[in-house]
Amino acid sequence: QFSGLLGTVYRRGNLSFTRDGNSLVSPVGNRISLFDLKNNKCETLPLATRLNIVCVGLSPDGSLAILIDEEGAALLVSLIGKCVIHQFYFHKPVHSVSFSPDGKKFVVTKDNLAYLYHAPGKKREFNAFVLDKTYYGPYDETTCIDWTDDSKCFAVGSKDMSTWVFGAERWANLIYYSLGGHKDVIVACFFEENSLDLYTISQDAALCVWQCDTELDGLKPMPPKDAAKEKKAADDEELLEEPKGEEIHGKADPSEQETRNKVKYSRVAKYFFNKEGDFNNLTAAAYHKKTHLLVTGFASGIFHLHELPDFNLIHSLSISDQRIASISINCTGDWIAFGCSGLGQLLVWEWQSESYVLKQQGHFNSMVSLAYSPDGQYIVTGGEDGKVKVWNTSSSFCFVTFTEHNSGVTAVTFTSTGYVILSASLDGTVRAFDLHRYRNFRTFTSPRPSQFSCLAVDSSGEIVAAGSQDSFEIFIWSMQSGRLLDVLAGHEGPISSLSFNPMKCVLASASWDKTVKLWDMLDSWRTKETLIMNSDVLVVAFRPDGKELAVAALNGQITFWDHENAVQTGSIEGRHDLQMGRKELDKITAKQAAKGKSFTTLCYSADGQSILAGGLSKFVCIYNVKEQILMKKFEISCNYSLDAMEEYLDRRKMTEFGSMALIDEGGGGDDAVAIPLPGVKRGDMSYRHFKPEIRVTCVRFCPTGRSWAATSTEGLLLYSLDSGLIFDPFELDIDVTPSNIHKTLSQKEYTMAIVMAFKLNEKKLIQEVVEAVPSTEVDVVCSSLPDLYVEKLLEFLASAFETSCHLEFYLIWAHKLLMLHGQKLKTRSVKLLPVIQFLQKSIQHHFEDVSKLCEWNIYNIKYALAISQQRGMKRAAEETPADEEELDSDSDYLM
Repeated sequence: QFSGLLGTVYRRGNLSFTRDGNSLVSPVGNRISLFDLKNNKCETLPLATRLNIVCVGLSPDGSLAILIDEEGAALLVSLIGKCVIHQFYFHKPVHSVSFSPDGKKFVVTKDNLAYLYHAPGKKREFNAFVLDKTYYGPYDETTCIDWTDDSKCFAVGSKDMSTWVFGAERWANLIYYSLGGHKDVIVACFFEENSLDLYTISQDAALCVWQCDTELDGLKPMPPKDAAKEKKAADDEELLEEPKGEEIHGKADPSEQETRNKVKYSRVAKYFFNKEGDFNNLTAAAYHKKTHLLVTGFASGIFHLHELPDFNLIHSLSISDQRIASISINCTGDWIAFGCSGLGQLLVWEWQSESYVLKQQGHFNSMVSLAYSPDGQYIVTGGEDGKVKVWNTSSSFCFVTFTEHNSGVTAVTFTSTGYVILSASLDGTVRAFDLHRYRNFRTFTSPRPSQFSCLAVDSSGEIVAAGSQDSFEIFIWSMQSGRLLDVLAGHEGPISSLSFNPMKCVLASASWDKTVKLWDMLDSWRTKETLIMNSDVLVVAFRPDGKELAVAALNGQITFWDHENAVQTGSIEGRHDLQMGRKELDKITAKQAAKGKSFTTLCYSADGQSILAGGLSKFVCIYNVKEQILMKKFEISCNYSLDAMEEYLDRRKMTEFGSMALIDEGGGGDDAVAIPLPGVKRGDMSYRHFKPEIRVTCVRFCPTGRSWAATSTEGLLLYSLDSGLIFDPFELDIDVTPSNIHKTLSQKEYTMAIVMAFKLNEKKLIQEVVEAVPSTEVDVVCSSLPDLYVEKLLEFLASAFETSCHLEFYLIWAHKLLMLHGQKLKTRSVKLLPVIQFLQKSIQHHFEDVSKLCEWNIYNIKYALAISQQRGMKRAAEETPADEEELDSDSDYLM
């Protein structure tokens, strides 16, 4: 099951806050991510469009969203059920979409037209999108929409430098004409709160303030039309291929007679944001009506906060040197979200306290490598942008970025402790980062500069090995001292992959010279064995128990070796499973292209029974090692905005000159087709548009065995086990029924009830039985539990820890099980390792939360005590003079 997307937080399109203002919806490629800012969590919805999303419209109640891609294909999505309700095709690229504040209608703008649709209601409908009206007016493409608060009118901005005010209903005194006054493209238009007054903002950083002589209540409804004429118009529309609804034509230059006794607009002010050249290209804007706050973003990465209508500057700050693509303000007006598509940045800024609520940035070049921490809590990724990022798997947020590398990172890994990250780079260094202090504490280098292509660290975390691309050598360093221990020579081609045996100090190195060499680290680093392959070796991986070695070669084969005896135990022919897609410029079919493809990344599952493999394809394959068969293929993306996705040639893209992609590319080779048409002006000829190619660069299984991750062109994709919907009984017999389990439980035969619940294997029933056992009886039940069900109970406890609030109760269970069955479990430690690590991850997660809470409580108690002591001392100081007077009077009386 698709579980989440990390590594990319924003690509393009508009950002939107949810109705409560606590969550942010961000388009990421062809998916959307939901950032819960209150609970500090991120979730990517398990649905996708065919191409990249360009605009998102949220309904006012926050239950529905309309996602529209580059070609105008729309999905109506439920944000509550996280599923697709309806699909619709607008036939042309859409510029913007916006729901009316009452949620009954929405406007879509494409080309130079605005379309008003009835919003999908809560009742069942044959067609969720019913067209109501089509508005004509602008001469050029439309750019933005804004509604009045009562949903009576909406404004549409255009590239022809005009803004049009249209009515959602026909109003007798509202004539549709354009508002000019700008010298550049309209970027945004906003109505004032409960008014028809309007603000328009253009790309040349100019703001026009328009005042209307009529209030919203002053709009007069049009008298009803003849019903017979309406029916005839509706019948005519049914014959059309694409319904237009009621057509409404605006007038660019109405006569004086037409505008008499009608709504009039007058420009009362015009402001300029800045005269300097850096600021002139305004790219995004947002307005909060209640607080009169205007936020504008520029191509230079600078943003302004102004108070309207007086145009008072509140703030002027810079978030980066890249163009701000989208701005959104939440309902309270406290948080402002900024999206930068150039760097893939997403920021949420609290402007009053001048602090960040959220600050995330993905790898702006492709990710190359990833590694899980030993407990599965964190993922580290390395990218071609030279950055090393660490992500929290439970919240999906990046919490630290290391930028010390000067070139692309090729490999990353964790040490066995989980607190040290190692990364290899093409800049000729291997760096070690400390997750306690977040610093680079070791830098390993070679005697002469080398580009490191792969990395491995042994199970003790003491020996670090890196392979070189150019000198064909393997460098060995000591983690403790940072010294270079040895240089292993022997390969005759670039080193492509390294892997340490988890159980022994043996290093396997793969090279393009068609060999895999095994090096004994304890015996003067001599070559223990050389395995000869039929083709260049691309990747090598040890099984978690260290008894098997998997090797993937350039011919598409995965071979399995008993490395102790240098015997091949099996092989998988994987070329046909890759199913390489056809690139736009390919002259051969996808089937022919797949023949030369191979797997570039391998990873064993946590139990060692399966192997994951990925390469230059949109598919990741999982094989059963023993049976050597394909178990499942995962399609990691259905985004046709990426290259090499098409399996067949699209004839619509073929012209008499050749492929359209070839024409757009405009390269200077023999294949390039030049179309010299008179009067055609091309932009900057140095600009080249490259379509990213779909590929999987790295796959890794989580040590807990519950999920796996893959770095791809799309980002870092997470897949997890979906065990909630499958009925999977274990050794089931006729007497095991829910009623019998409840009966056994009522008779206080707890061990028997637990065994029966695990046979039925229903999670809720198991939870009910376990939680019915009194805490005093846990010791007895654990000691009498059969060995087979001890593992199952441990696995259940690990998953229950993630959601349950009965923390102490489940900790008692885990403690008793491990104490009573520890020795027996130790004999099967290799098989049980994923379960134990899953349990450790769950306990560690709660430990961190509880320890933070305890520290906060201790701080509050100390603070309260300090205040009470101060008050006590103050009170004592005030009472002292009175006591002394009483003592003096007593002494006088005695005398």
